[in-house]
Amino acid sequence: MNDLKAELYAYDLTEAIWQKASASGAEHDCVEVAELPNGARAVRDSKNPRRAPLCFTASEWAAFREGVISGEL
Repeated sequence: MNDLKAELYAYDLTEAIWQKASASGAEHDCVEVAELPNGARAVRDSKNPRRAPLCFTASEWAAFREGVISGEL
């Protein structure tokens, strides 16, 4: 793991503000996203918020969003 990714995973998320997608269903089976420093993001399962989240650098998050928006993912 490179230094930037290690920093993201070491970031204290106890005060993070988690947001669900506006398209989330009534079943609450969705992911939540929190902003991290420098445009990075943390993603967790809303059904199991105590499980360790995945962390993405700003460029990884941008590439993921582009893939979703374009229908590639």
